[in-house]
Amino acid sequence: MLDSHQLRVFLAAAETLNFSQAARRLHMSQPSVTQHIRNLESHFGMQLFLRTGRKLSLTEAGLTLLPLARDLVHTAVRADEVMDTLKEEVHGHLWIACSTTPGKYILPSLMAEFLKRHPKVNATISVTSRSTAMNWLNEGKAQIMLSSIYTYHNDVEFHKFISEPIVLIVPRNHPWAKRGSIELDELRKVNMIMREESSGTYSVVRDGLAQHGFDVGELRRVLTLGNSEAIAFAVQEGVGVGFVSMLVARRIVCDQVAAVKINGLDLAQDIYLGQHRRLPSTSAQVAFWKMAIDEQSETKQKIKSLLTFPRGSGPEESPKS
Repeated sequence: MLDSHQLRVFLAAAETLNFSQAARRLHMSQPSVTQHIRNLESHFGMQLFLRTGRKLSLTEAGLTLLPLARDLVHTAVRADEVMDTLKEEVHGHLWIACSTTPGKYILPSLMAEFLKRHPKVNATISVTSRSTAMNWLNEGKAQIMLSSIYTYHNDVEFHKFISEPIVLIVPRNHPWAKRGSIELDELRKVNMIMREESSGTYSVVRDGLAQHGFDVGELRRVLTLGNSEAIAFAVQEGVGVGFVSMLVARRIVCDQVAAVKINGLDLAQDIYLGQHRRLPSTSAQVAFWKMAIDEQSETKQKIKSLLTFPRGSGPEESPKS
């Protein structure tokens, strides 16, 4: 009968292709790792690794076993955690995959409250692309995802977490900073710093402008950057003006920039929580989901307080986090 511990040893050895490194990762001795691999090879009656001098590589049998071993080990971990829920204890490992802005500015606050409530849980937050986050969720690697774009999937349950304003920021010494608001047509007169076209922020800006008959191509784009933090710093340096999430404006460069209202234009991106419907939920996953969707939780209220547009003022005049 297969031993899940032996499969864990095999996975570590297969991923490192080094028995010594695998031993360190598993806090075992190198001879013990070697013995577990030999026992596994004896069980299957075939070699799993090719040993050529100091080099180690997987045989065809080893390559075939690798994804199966990952699934079996994952299932064993899930079984332990699901059965633990019967004890009404919340512990185990919680893995959340998310897109950049939600991961950096929303999850830490949520996780701080969650870990206070459930100190036996350890967690991993992986900041990645939306497509990768969805793949991890479907593969069962991540239990929860947080994303700024809702992607329909039969097996994934989505819940709207918050709606985050996208604001126009300008340098503190910019003429618009004193005025506090501008007309839409005035956007044509300034140098604009934009996100890449695949980003959620770009989509919100493009669609919002289009609703007012304004083509995003009419903007005088001087610089394209891959994240909102970089845009905030470029605005601070006087390169131009740009659209960023309210959380970025308030937490990154609040003393150096001002948020300017565009009359008649309100931009916001919805942030969603997602979890798989068909895969078994761990106790940590259930507890986190319940806390995150609780509209009355202290952390949810704190996050919402940071999302009110400071009309006619800079982000620094908002409540401090």
